[in-house]
Amino acid sequence: MNQTRPGPVQYAVLTLLAVAFLYPIWWAVSSSLKPAAEIIASPLALGEPTLDNYRAMFADVPIGTGFANTALVLMVKGAMTMFFCPLAGYAFAKYTFPGKDLLFGVVLLTLMLPTLVLIIPLLLEMSALGWVNTYQALILPGSVDAFSIFWMRQTIAAIPNELIDAGRVDGAGEFGIFAKVVLPVVRPGLAALAVLTTMNIYNDFVWPVVAVNDTSHQTLQVVLATLAQNVTGNRIGADFATVWGELLAAGSIALLPLLMIFVLLQRHFINGILAGSVKG
Repeated sequence: MNQTRPGPVQYAVLTLLAVAFLYPIWWAVSSSLKPAAEIIASPLALGEPTLDNYRAMFADVPIGTGFANTALVLMVKGAMTMFFCPLAGYAFAKYTFPGKDLLFGVVLLTLMLPTLVLIIPLLLEMSALGWVNTYQALILPGSVDAFSIFWMRQTIAAIPNELIDAGRVDGAGEFGIFAKVVLPVVRPGLAALAVLTTMNIYNDFVWPVVAVNDTSHQTLQVVLATLAQNVTGNRIGADFATVWGELLAAGSIALLPLLMIFVLLQRHFINGILAGSVKG
């Protein structure tokens, strides 16, 4: 009630920022609907809408396989993250056990390790298990990550201990307290974690390109990265404009799932970010 409403200057700045962020998306989608030659000749002009780039892209690139593999990895790996990380965060936030602080410090220490440092050890581990070029290699590494545990620990720590003790007094078991008391309270934090997890898995490129090298297991980002090779390899005489047209078409399609998820969970995501930034 006491918050000051944004003035004209703030609205102008926000409008400029919105245009700056949305214009590249609009350009990519509108350019994907132009003939390939016009993308290079007149990149900023609007041309006659056509679906030729999309038809050619579906013919040249196994984008359907990439979507299917990404969806599988996203569902299984995302489900594991959303199940185990809140449990670990709850244990670190509300339980007392020997070595708790040391163990949590080790978890936080892993956040400082660059992803590239872990690539070779993980690849050697997958090779020893015989999991190279399998879905296990795409799903299991990173399914329980330090950031998600830290995020849920900070979110759950804000819940009053009296609320949890009241559940115990009522006779609820520990898992029942977690499911019926803790999870409803931290729903915004869970929604924010779901969005962040979806983005991380959906956009992951480095590990999938290392873990699998056959087209039947390639995720969407790997398919997009090799799109130029697929186009030039499948079509004799394919020029630079053709590659750009199909690349923009594939990128526009790849953008839709994340855009829809963010729009649907936008309110929960923002509430979760705000809830996670304030402890009290």
